[in-house]
Amino acid sequence: MAQNPQNKSPKDSSPILECKNLSKAFDQHFVLKDVNLEIPRSKIVGLLGQNGAGKSTLIKLINDLLVPTTGEILVDGQPIGIHSKEIIAYLPERTYLDRSMTVRATIAFFSEFYSNFDSQKAETLVKELDLKLDQRITKMSKGMQEKLQLILVMSRQAKLYVLDEPLGGVDPATRDYILDTILSNFSDGASVLISTHLIADIERILDEVIFIENGRITLIDNADRLRNQHHTSIDAIFRKTFRPKTN
Repeated sequence: MAQNPQNKSPKDSSPILECKNLSKAFDQHFVLKDVNLEIPRSKIVGLLGQNGAGKSTLIKLINDLLVPTTGEILVDGQPIGIHSKEIIAYLPERTYLDRSMTVRATIAFFSEFYSNFDSQKAETLVKELDLKLDQRITKMSKGMQEKLQLILVMSRQAKLYVLDEPLGGVDPATRDYILDTILSNFSDGASVLISTHLIADIERILDEVIFIENGRITLIDNADRLRNQHHTSIDAIFRKTFRPKTN
């Protein structure tokens, strides 16, 4: 169960994100098919699926990096565009940092680029996650770079945080610390959408879950209700649901 002290009843009960009949095809091959979902405000939501299920494609559509083949996406009640870019903080799966810069210079760059970026918060998180402000990114390991990317995202005062595989490059011992960083650092009233296949590691912080397989949404439910109904973990439910079929 997600223990989020910032979860409050927002005045606006409309969803922060809506996908309506959303599909995406590449060369007539559909990787997303008729996706309909809503992400409520003040919730941590897991987009859960195996590699190749369509998670990253959906994330890229939400962040205006791909154009839908059919359907639409609304963020805070408006179509994807300038408004959505201002209120979505996006953590991509791959590193995008300028490796020639120091951590301090990167924080300064983000502060100039995003009006809702909190430099002091970023510097505090850098110390908490055992990074150094004057270290050059080129000298940092992949895991350290992913920590820095997470810090940069969580230091924005966004309405929706979209995290694509935030635990993919960190060792198991660091994952709980990363999850606690996510849990305690997103803006009051905001939501977090986390795309991952590492369900066992992340399910403790989730309020809602979405299962996706072969580009289709197969389940949307409250995390606690799902566990209570099945008397087991979400990871176990997922494994059972998507167990390879044998003849």
